[in-house]
This record gives sequence, structure tokens and C-alpha cells, in this order.
Amino acid sequence: MSELDPLQEEEVEQRLGRIGVLILDVDGVLTEGGIYMDHRGGEHKRFDVRDGHGIKLLQQRGLRVAIVSGRRSTVVAHRATELAVDPVIQGATRKGPAFQEVLATTGAEAASVAVVGDDVVDLPLFVRCGLAITVADAHPEVRARAHWITHTAGGHGAVREVADRLLHAQGHWPALLDYYLGP
Repeated sequence: MSELDPLQEEEVEQRLGRIGVLILDVDGVLTEGGIYMDHRGGEHKRFDVRDGHGIKLLQQRGLRVAIVSGRRSTVVAHRATELAVDPVIQGATRKGPAFQEVLATTGAEAASVAVVGDDVVDLPLFVRCGLAITVADAHPEVRARAHWITHTAGGHGAVREVADRLLHAQGHWPALLDYYLGP
């Protein structure tokens, strides 16, 4: 697998302007990476509400959001349904084929897809997409191959950081503020 060259700030902004689909990993991106299990084997995850709001803002502006996760979790399915995220691909231990499935489902070209991942299992997505993004606390191999590294850690608003930057780059931010500041 070849290593991606880090992009200059201007190139990242240009690529952000072409993004129509955002693929998110779950553990370590939408969550801080912890898996909480109760005595009955029930799974619990903590999601940041700012990330959820960022996803909704992207969707309101016509961007698609997808989830590709290596694990299967009913908690993730529930959160994805709550946020109207589609497609959701769970149990993708090899994420390259999952990327192709997202392209087929959304009709997107690879260059118009951004991916946010945090661990080596996400690298097959990075080499296929138009913009590879990782979170501040990602694995070093992933950080070395990302086009952009967020300032925020996974599960603590990193997805919102990505959403805000996408909205700015695509010129949606002024209308969004007008909506919230309007009468």
C-alpha cells in the first residue's frame, strides 16, 4: 500500500469542495473507542451530540453520510437510524469492498468521497477516496497517511469539526448561520 503525500492546506480545501459523501468509521471516530459491556453482555457506546448535529447539517445541505465499521453493533444501527445515515455497513473486516459498496449505493465517484478513520483497518478506504481524514488520537500509521488530521479526538467532536470544515469549504456556512440567527 503506497503512502499518501500530505496535502497542503489549499489542496485540502479544494478537495473538501468536491466532497458529496462522507464515510465514517465508528469506534475511535464517532466514539472514543471504548466498548462498555454490562453483566448481561449488553453493549453501550457514548456518542457526541455535536457529531450528530454535524451529520444532520451535512445531510440538510445535500451531502450523504455513510458508516463503515469493522464491528457489528445494535447500538450503532440504532444511532445510524436516529440520524438517517445510509448506507450503514457493519462487520466490514476488510473495508476495501465496503468502499465499493458505498460507491454503488450512493452513485458517487471515489474522488468525491471523504473518509474519517482512526486505525489501520481504515487504510484501504484512505487509498481509494478523494480525501483521507483522521482524528487527533489516531494510530500513527493512519496519521502518516491522512491528508488532514483533525484537532479533536475521536468521540469528542471530531466529526463535527469535519462537518463544519466541509460546510465552510462548500459555501454553506453563511446560510446555516442565517437560519439559526434569523427571525
